[in-house]
Amino acid sequence: MLNAFAPDARKELRLFSAGEAADLLGISTSFLRKLHFDGKIPDVHTTPGGRRHYSAEDLRKIRIILDASAKSSGTYLKGRREGDKVQVLSFLNFKGGSGKTTSAIHTAQRLALKGYRVLCVDIDPQASLTTLFGYRPEVDFLDSGTVYDAIRYEDPLPFSAIIQETFFTGIDLAPAGLMLQEFEHETPRALIDNVQPPFFSRMATALQEVEANYDVIIFDCPPQLGYLTMAALCASTGVLITIVPNMLDVASMSQFLQMSADLLDVVSDAGAPMVFDFLRFLINRYEPHDGPQQQVVAFLRQLFGEEVLVAPMLKSTAISDAGLTHQTVYEVERSQFNRNTYDRAVDSLNAVNDEVESLLQKAWGR
Repeated sequence: MLNAFAPDARKELRLFSAGEAADLLGISTSFLRKLHFDGKIPDVHTTPGGRRHYSAEDLRKIRIILDASAKSSGTYLKGRREGDKVQVLSFLNFKGGSGKTTSAIHTAQRLALKGYRVLCVDIDPQASLTTLFGYRPEVDFLDSGTVYDAIRYEDPLPFSAIIQETFFTGIDLAPAGLMLQEFEHETPRALIDNVQPPFFSRMATALQEVEANYDVIIFDCPPQLGYLTMAALCASTGVLITIVPNMLDVASMSQFLQMSADLLDVVSDAGAPMVFDFLRFLINRYEPHDGPQQQVVAFLRQLFGEEVLVAPMLKSTAISDAGLTHQTVYEVERSQFNRNTYDRAVDSLNAVNDEVESLLQKAWGR
C-alpha cells in the first residue's frame, strides 16, 4: 500500500464534460451553453480550446440556481421534501462476490451526481466500500472511528462523530473496519443481559441523529446473515438483493431467502418493524450472449415478476479494471478504456441506478 500510494495522497473526483454535465442536470447542451452565455451560472474550468469541464461542486451550484428559477420547486433538486422520510437501502446477499459493494457505490455515486444527499454506511468488517472511498481501514480505522463505535453496547458515540466527508461531492461515509466484528461477538451476551435498545434497533436509533441531513442512506452489508445485517434490515425502507445469474448462486440465494424469512420472523415477533417500501432483485455480472445465463434470468423473471429490476448490471472489464485502482466507472476517464466497452458499462449502470431512483421517487409518492 505504501509503495503504491503516497501516504498523504487523497482521492479526487475527475471533471465532467459539457455533455455529461447536461445529462446529469437533465437539460440539453445548447441550454447549458445559453446559461453560460447569459451569465446565469458561474464560470467553470475551460481548456485553451474553449471546452468547459464541470466539477461535481459546479453541478451542485448550477442545480440550485436552476431549481430556484424553475416553474415548480424540486424540478432539479429531486431529494426529500417536507414530510418525506429518509430512504434507507440495503444491498445484500449471502454469497460473497455477488457485486454488493460495486452496486452500492455506483448507486450512491449516480444519486449524488443527480443532486441527492447520500450517506454510505459500510457494515462489512472487510471494509471494501470504505477502501473504495480512498481510506485504508487497516490503518485509518484500526481501533476506532467505525460504525461499531456508534452501535456498540458500552458507551456508544453519536453517529455524527464517525461520519467522514468523502472526495465525492454529495456523499458522506460511515466507515467500517475489523472492529465491526466485535458487534457479532458481543450481541449474544447483550441479549442475555437484556441491554437496551436491542441489536435490531440500534442502527435505526443511531441513524435518527443524522437522517435529517440526507435524502438516501445506503448500507453495504456483509456476506452473511448476522446481527449487523439484521440491524441494517430493520433500519431499511428498501432492499436490493444482488444475484449473479447462474444456478449455484440461485440455489445459494434460495437458502439465503429461507433463512432470512425464518430469522426475520423471530426478530419481527420481538418488536422490530419489518415494512419495506420495495424489495428488488438486481441481476449482476450479466453476460447477454451467455445462453445459460439468459435461461436463469428468464426463470427469475418468471418466478419473481416485477420484483426483478428490468435493467441488469452487465459484466464488464471496465468495472473490474477500474476496481484495480480502487475506482468506479463514474470516476475513471473514458479515454482510459476502449470507448465501446466504457459506454456499454456506463449505460448499463445508469439504467440500473435510474430505475433505483424511480423506486425512491415512487416511495415518496411522486
